[in-house]
Amino acid sequence: MLSAQLSFVYSVMGATGSGKSTFINTISNSSLQTSAGLRSCTDSVHESPPFQLDGRNVVLIDTPGFDDTSKSDTEILELIAQFLVTSYQDGRKLSGLIFIHRISDVRMGGVSTKNFRMFRKLCGESTLKNVIIVTNMWGNVEQEIGEAREAELATQDEFFKPVLDKGAKMMRHLNTVDSAQVIVRQVFPYQAEALQIQKEVVDEKKDLSQTAAADEIDRELKEIAEKQRLERERIQAEAEGKSDFSLPVWKRS
Repeated sequence: MLSAQLSFVYSVMGATGSGKSTFINTISNSSLQTSAGLRSCTDSVHESPPFQLDGRNVVLIDTPGFDDTSKSDTEILELIAQFLVTSYQDGRKLSGLIFIHRISDVRMGGVSTKNFRMFRKLCGESTLKNVIIVTNMWGNVEQEIGEAREAELATQDEFFKPVLDKGAKMMRHLNTVDSAQVIVRQVFPYQAEALQIQKEVVDEKKDLSQTAAADEIDRELKEIAEKQRLERERIQAEAEGKSDFSLPVWKRS
């Protein structure tokens, strides 16, 4: 549990393999486990050792992604929510929230999109000025291509534009200590805020299943179940030789 004298606490979120633990290790000189393989390493919430930046005590919180290889989205939500709620009950609020996205990804696929949707549901709208969207892995992509992807992420409504319009910032991490420090300094001037899920569970006395984050998981599960149902119907129609079965929109290309 965080010590009382810590001044700035940041939560670092993003998809599995996006570089959350590496970012934390770079700036804090810690040794959280990282992964170069397909399995996720962060399967619980971890804290970096406190470190000094510009005379301030800082700690970063490493969280598992909502695409963990060993836990369901519901289990991940329970882990993150438990930590956030306990911290809030102890009088601690997050100074900043960092969402990490690989600029090397050819597209922002379903995994990244899901993680960002969950990130928004956990945070709520009132904390967006404390949010920094960090693009990393710039060394794995040609500069011109990376800049084009960055512009698309910042200007398209289906990506990061809605939160940037409401005060969030997008910054590059160049895999150096200096770069990470510039990012963390960005929210020093802002007051720490309670997250939506903290307000829902602690202030509004909601059960975790009644929160916006849990509703998002439920919505996605229903969407997956519906897709599976339609796919079963399509396969059955083909097996029965029916030619009038219409593919749903999500299957057309």
